[in-house]
Amino acid sequence: MAKVIVYSTSWCPWCSRVKDFLKEKKIPFKDINVENNPEAAQEMANKSGQMGVPVIDIDGTIIVGFNEPEIRKALKL
Repeated sequence: MAKVIVYSTSWCPWCSRVKDFLKEKKIPFKDINVENNPEAAQEMANKSGQMGVPVIDIDGTIIVGFNEPEIRKALKL
């Protein structure tokens, strides 16, 4: 099973779409809210090279935004 981390905020509609998609597919994931967590925001920026959310880390594959084809590919769905 892939290790999945979603860097998100509470107000981001695309973050909600990513999490809903993963829940529908029964993919466990760790949700890290970067709004009030500067260390997590820096970790996300180091991985993705930017500060936009969502950022999805699937076993080290970094996907920025809700890119369903790339998420499916990384998860081998």
